[in-house]
Amino acid sequence: MPASRVIILNGVGSVGKSATARALQTMTATPFLHVPMDAFLEMLPDALLSHPDGLLFEPATEDGMPIVAIRTGPVFARAMRGMRHACAAMAAQGNNLIIDEVFIEPGVTDAYRELLRDCRLHLVGLFAPLEVLEARERARGDREIGLARWQYGRVHRDVDYDLKIDTASAAATECAQLICDAFGL
Repeated sequence: MPASRVIILNGVGSVGKSATARALQTMTATPFLHVPMDAFLEMLPDALLSHPDGLLFEPATEDGMPIVAIRTGPVFARAMRGMRHACAAMAAQGNNLIIDEVFIEPGVTDAYRELLRDCRLHLVGLFAPLEVLEARERARGDREIGLARWQYGRVHRDVDYDLKIDTASAAATECAQLICDAFGL
């Protein structure tokens, strides 16, 4: 069996990861499963979405602007490790994957590279200027204002990408086409 293909989309919330993943699924020559981080977050009990063992969202200000810092606890860390292992198990069964994640914990890239060492892995960074991300965050209405600002300088830190895409100047279908072209999908 040929090695599974795994595309990991990393970027700040509201950058367009999920829309790009869905568009990519319609374009690839072979089927790809979309594995959104949000699906794993939804598995957590509601009480852990504002608890030190899960996720804490801490409003603050930075340079006079609102931010929402994310603090993670051991239950969240276990769930995310479980997500990475579940992705590796899916890929080991021959499934091609598009993983949609926000790298907020250190070591995520190395963990994926180790777990998916037998796969054809491609890391894709999705970027947009902060003002675009904040406008999208406000327009969505389902995000706390300030999450994008807090994540902005963090999620791409120390990640060596195979492809970087500016989603401010490209629609999700264009981003997906860039990924298809870059990796021969």
